Amino acid sequence: MASERLDRIMEIISMSLQPLLKGTVLYTIPISLLSFALGLVFALAIALAGLSANPYARVPARVYVWIIRCTPILVQLFLIFYGLPSLGILLSPFASIVISLTISEAAYSSEIMRAAILSIPRGQWRAGYALGMSPSQNLVRVILPQAFRICVPSFGNQFITLFKTSSLAALVTIPDLFGAAKLIAASTFEPMLLYLIAGTYYLVLCSALTIWQSRLERRLGAYQT
Repeated sequence: MASERLDRIMEIISMSLQPLLKGTVLYTIPISLLSFALGLVFALAIALAGLSANPYARVPARVYVWIIRCTPILVQLFLIFYGLPSLGILLSPFASIVISLTISEAAYSSEIMRAAILSIPRGQWRAGYALGMSPSQNLVRVILPQAFRICVPSFGNQFITLFKTSSLAALVTIPDLFGAAKLIAASTFEPMLLYLIAGTYYLVLCSALTIWQSRLERRLGAYQT
């Protein structure tokens, strides 16, 4: 009996490795990378708007961050995927998850960027102006390069969190890593085993990301010294 059970477990593990890997490569990784990249672009705009002296730019930016940070991303995803069709806006599952993750990432990363920009000493601004730079040139050439180095550890943590959060794609019928595990679990009636395998995938991949982040931080630290 024990040997039959072991054979059953090994068979399921063997048959699940390829579908889970396929879901990771085709969906989990692209969704994470695309959402993170788009999120950073919007985050910079939101951070700069939040620092603006113009209330017409600052207030909407702060309100956006407040709303997104204080509502669950699952609710945001369901509003996009299930709510927008009632308004005549139809989006694919892939677009829905990317948009929801981008919206969330932009809010959180904008706060990281805003804090990093504020941490740059005012003397750096004055030095740029002394060299004849305009405010925009000073921001791009002097302030932002320093701010982005400060952001690296936080951005690394954000991406790892986003990578795990991308598992919500399974809730909108995308066969990503977790979605593939759900499909196999439904056909084999072995949910515990499949979810453990999926968890192992996430553990390995996120551990690799953590190692890469640590090496990048050391390289930037050596560069700064």
